[in-house]
Amino acid sequence: MAILSIKIKISDKDYVMKVDESDEENVRLAAKMLNEKLKMFKEQYGIEDKVDLLAMVAFDTSVNHLKQKNEIAAVDQFMNDRISSLSNLISKSLAD
Repeated sequence: MAILSIKIKISDKDYVMKVDESDEENVRLAAKMLNEKLKMFKEQYGIEDKVDLLAMVAFDTSVNHLKQKNEIAAVDQFMNDRISSLSNLISKSLAD
């Protein structure tokens, strides 16, 4: 894979990054989403300090990540239970 040197802007500051070509789109999208959240927190809560804004966005992102992780674990458990149940039904049917 090719390594690209790209520039992204986060909270009015430019950052030069080296990323795999395959990751460029996700890196740019992540920067866009981060800036949108920073703007939302600034407008919604009146937070002006950039460090406080970044901390709140990091915290919010972490909470959302944990929520999604728990939801995925619940779906995985449900699917495993269903597969086990279906497997038992098949085993019973074959044994008869």
